[in-house]
Parts: sequence; structure tokens; C-alpha cells
Amino acid sequence: MVCWRFSNNGTNLTYKRIYLGPLLTNLDSGNSHICGIVNGTNNSLECWQWHEFNSSNNSSITSNLAVGQDFVCGLLPSSQIQCLGTFTNVTDANAIPSGSYNEIAASSQHVCAVSKNGTLSCWGNMVGEKPIGQFISLALGDNRSCALRTNRTVVCWGENGFILPSSLSETFFETLEAKQDVFCGIVTSNLSLFCWGNDIFDSNPAVFNGVEVVPGPCTNSCPCSPLPTFGRFCGQGLMICQHCQPIVNGSVPSPQPLSPQPMPPPTPSQSTERSDPWSRRNVAFLVVGCVGSLMMLSVLVILFFKYCKIRGCRVHDSGRLDEAEAGTPPQQGSQTSQVQDQLGPHQPPVLEKRLSQLISMGNGGHLEEFSLQVLLQVTNNFSDEHKIGTGSFGSVYRATLEDGCEVAIKRAEASASSSYAGGTKYRQEDKDNAFLNELEFLSRLNHKNLVRLLGYCEDNNERVLVFEYMNNGTLHDHLHRLESSPLRSWTARIKVALDAARGIEYLHEYAVPTVIHRDIKSSNVLLDATLNAKVSDFGLSLMGPQDEETHLSLRAAGTVGYMDPEYYRLQQLTTKSDVYSFGVMMLELLSGYKAIHKNENGVPRNVVDFIVPYIEQDEIHRVLDRRVPPPTPFEIEAVSYVGYLAADCTTLEGRDRPTMTEIVNNLERALQACLATPNFSRSNTDSST
Repeated sequence: MVCWRFSNNGTNLTYKRIYLGPLLTNLDSGNSHICGIVNGTNNSLECWQWHEFNSSNNSSITSNLAVGQDFVCGLLPSSQIQCLGTFTNVTDANAIPSGSYNEIAASSQHVCAVSKNGTLSCWGNMVGEKPIGQFISLALGDNRSCALRTNRTVVCWGENGFILPSSLSETFFETLEAKQDVFCGIVTSNLSLFCWGNDIFDSNPAVFNGVEVVPGPCTNSCPCSPLPTFGRFCGQGLMICQHCQPIVNGSVPSPQPLSPQPMPPPTPSQSTERSDPWSRRNVAFLVVGCVGSLMMLSVLVILFFKYCKIRGCRVHDSGRLDEAEAGTPPQQGSQTSQVQDQLGPHQPPVLEKRLSQLISMGNGGHLEEFSLQVLLQVTNNFSDEHKIGTGSFGSVYRATLEDGCEVAIKRAEASASSSYAGGTKYRQEDKDNAFLNELEFLSRLNHKNLVRLLGYCEDNNERVLVFEYMNNGTLHDHLHRLESSPLRSWTARIKVALDAARGIEYLHEYAVPTVIHRDIKSSNVLLDATLNAKVSDFGLSLMGPQDEETHLSLRAAGTVGYMDPEYYRLQQLTTKSDVYSFGVMMLELLSGYKAIHKNENGVPRNVVDFIVPYIEQDEIHRVLDRRVPPPTPFEIEAVSYVGYLAADCTTLEGRDRPTMTEIVNNLERALQACLATPNFSRSNTDSST
């Protein structure tokens, strides 16, 4: 489930995924909160954007959710009403009506429900006098309400004498919805959308006049009966439910028939055709129709075989990137194992299916889909002169689009296999999986310290992602390759560390669900024109464990020198694995040494084993990068403080490492210390104890 939030002027839009899990069988939102019924053995009630709501409540609600301000109501399996929350005017047991109900709706401060016999019950802070009669559906706004009668006409009531506009009094509606002061309904005759409630809509209620709007979700069962005429909106045996008719004297009366629109009188020729179904004209239509259908079928068969020839009809194994060799079975408990258990051993998901599912779920809907021809043109057929680096699944090229925008284009390599720093060989399926990882994660993540994904291209065997171009390259280049770099001050280096830490903190603490990067290193931190740092390359990233779990069990993957030794040894991944990798990168920033480098005798050495003992002996000044001027009296305490923090991050046991939030707080203090007289000691770092 994804949500978009608008600013007050209605222009700016914030996109965020707030739920990924089992199927939601029911969903409703108020002005601030969202609630849903999670499919499962208990059909648990979950709410989002509502931190005060206790998900471990005693809810027995199974259908017809209605969310208001600090309360949620719904129907029990017995058709009785249950309300939960802190707004006692609604949730008080004495206020909730007893009986059996078909439908329920809520505004911010009041609730109404339609009983099995069609009567209306309302409670809470309702304004106005509720109408008398039989009803089948409701829509409640703030201090105003509307209800749908059994004859499909609408009646409204509320503050300041609110009523339905007279122009709609004889209009038949299929269903109603409301939010705050606006009401909308779908017209039965042509499924157009009409709205009312303010001056703009009241003067011109037709919003989508002549354009069909689907009157409800497609489902596989209905509590009463499906709408007979809306099968064209649903496939695979699904249906759209109609509102339950009231039960009167133990039986359900048929809905009152609507007045049919008059049909024009038939012409003489039409009358003849009706009386003689085998007229010459009808026979001609029959022959032409049969021939046309056969031709269309032939074209579809030809296109299908061409498609298979181009695509090769390949089925991709969606094994994780951490598999050591082709054919290695996934670890028990891994995400891949769970997916394969569901699909069966001979039905691995294909790339095209996963990509289409990703886009259809809303992720990537705001991305541009580039044509391969355009990308070939701007990169001169992916020539080496445009190549600027490599990523988790391919090469990266710099290009300028027709609108003048500079971009970085990452193209998956077409070779059968390649190696990465950990020694694991990537199969083509692994590269496809890395492509989808980056596309899926970056399409739903939005933070100033994460590299921004602009679009993608999936054309035959080509897998391409288009990113914003980062003018100043990678942090690794500034530390180990460039002869001159703007990162020649301790303030600048601590600022880069803080930027990267904020990006990782967002992944761990604010992304829903949590994201574990798994490949934090200096070559995956990019710098823009003003030296703002952004984390990149999500090809190895995974969604973090669920709340009731502490880790993911799967084969270790990452880059040698940065990989968490506890993760490598136990094959249990947590967010603290990213913390270890970030600690190694901070040691790089301080010392100027690579994660794995050679000592004076040419023997490979790990930066953690070399630098941390000096930090623990309060002798960090002996191993600071000589290319940076010695720290000033205002900087030396801050640099030492960052050293202590890096040592805490690289402890062997993850439970002793700080969280990314603690790291961000400490780096903020260190950066401030570069500008003012610091007052730090070893004992006041915020590391875990």
C-alpha cells in the first residue's frame, strides 16, 4: 500500500509505501489515519499513520471498516458493530447501537450504520436530523451526511441546512463516497462521477461526465449479491458487489426498478431485420465477422511466436544475489526460499512478470520509461568514452538527455557471468534480480541523501536504470585516486560521513518496510556538485526482518573488507551489519587507507585491525591521513570523537554497536565541534552498552 500526501496548496506530492505484507481484505482511511484488515487466521486489524493505536487490541472486526478521528469502527462476523479508539463519544459502549447491520460509515466525529432492515442509526457528534426511511448505503463528511435510499436516490442533511442540490434530486446513484465537505456518487445510468458539497461542484456537479468510473473493487465473493452488469470491469471470475437490500418481513424485496430511457422507434428496415433474423444483411455481417475473427486469431498467433523468438521465452530463477554458485539451494528462512515454496520448484517468477507487478503496485509509476533507442543515442551505443564506472549489475555511463539534463545510466552486462569483490559469480538471473532490486527500492525511497532514480528501460535483454548525475564522483575516488580533492579538510570529511549516515538512517528507521543496504562502502557514496553525499547501488539490498523477527537468515553477501564478520560467520543479517560497514568507511575517511590495503611489507591488511588499536590507545593522531592538514585545536577533539565512534561501529558483536540514529547524533555533534570549542570525552559517545 502506497500513499501520496499533498501540501496545503495542493501541488507538492510526497510518495511513500506504508505497508507491504499479506493481502488486505478491507481498507478505509480518515483524514489522518488508515486502517485495514490483514488476511490470515485471525484477520487482524492494523492501522497506519496512527502511532497511538495499539495493534494488539481486542479487535474482532472482519469487514466494513469506518475510520474517523482517533477511532475506527467495523462489523463483527455476527453483523454487530465494534468501535475502538480514544474518541469516547463514538467508542463508548452505551453509544454504539445494538442489532445487525449491513453497512457502516464514519466522518471525523460521528458514525452512521444501515441495519439489516434498512433503518438508519447514527451516534457521536452528528449535526442535523437524520432522515426516515429505508437505506442501503452511506457517505459521511464533516458535520454533514448523505445516504442512498433503496430506490437509488440520495438524501443529505447536516449543518446550515445542508441538502442534496436540486439538480441531482431525481438522479439514481450506484454508490457514494465523502471526505470532509465533498460528496461524490457514481450515476447508475452511465457510471459517470458527480460531486457536490461546495460552490464549485454544486454549480457543475459532472466531474467525469460520459466517462465510466468503476463503482467498487473487484472481489471473489459478495455478502449479498454481485452487480449483474459490471462483469466487464473484472476478470478471472471476480465481481463487484452491490449494496445489500433491506430485509422486510423475513424476505429481501427486489430493488425498485429504474425508469428505462425511451428508445427511438424502429425504422422499417430494422423491423424487417427483427422479424427475419436470416436476412441478407445479417448473413453478410455473420460471414464478415467470422472471417475477421479468423484473421485476427492468425495475427495473434504470429505475434506470439515472434515474441517467443525474440524473448526466448526464458524463465528466470529469482535466486538471491548471495547464492554462491549456480544451483546452490537457498538458505532456509531466506526470502527466496519463501517465494519458491509458494510457487513450486518448477515455476520460478520471470523478470517480466515481476517488473509488471512492480509497476502495477504503484511503485515506479512516477518514473519515466526510456526507450532503448534514446539511451543508445545519448551514450553513442554505450561507448567506452561515456563509461564512468561499474555497479552491482553492470557498467555506468554518463550522458546528456535532449532536455539538457545530465544523467548516469547503469546498464546490465549481457555476459553470462561476472565476479564481484566477494568472489561470488553473478548469473544473468542474479543481474536481473539486482536490476529489479534497485528499481523497486529506489522507486519507493525518497531522501536527500539517497541517489535519485529518474527512470528505467526494459527492452528484450536490456536492463537499464537512469539516475541523477553526481558531478563529483565517488567518495572512494576522493580518498584514494584523485591527486587534488575538496575533501582536504576534516570538516568536509565529517560532513560527508554525516550525509551518508542520514541516508542509511532513513533506510533503517523510516523506510516501510526497513531496508538493509548490505553493501555500504566508499565507492557507493556519491558526491554532487556541492559535495552533498548520497548513498547509491541497491543491487544487494533486502527488506529487513518483520517486527517479531530479529534477523534474516541467508548466505552472506557484500564486499570484502566492509562485510560484517558476525554476519559472515552466523549468516544472520541485521541493520547492525550496515553499521559495521559504515564504521569501516569512517576509518577510511580518517586514515586515508583502503578497507583492504598492503602494509610496508606488501602484506594485505584490514583497516580495522590496523587503525582501531591506535584509537583505543588515544593515539589516533599517529594514523590520520597525511594529505589533510593536521587538525586544529578545535578539530582534534571532533576527529578523535569520530574515531571512537568508528571503533564502536566495528566491534565484533552487533549488539554492542550503535544504531544509525545514534551515529547521526554523534556526527552532528562532531561537526559542530569543528566550529566551536568542543567538550567531548571517550565516555560520552552514544554507543550501545
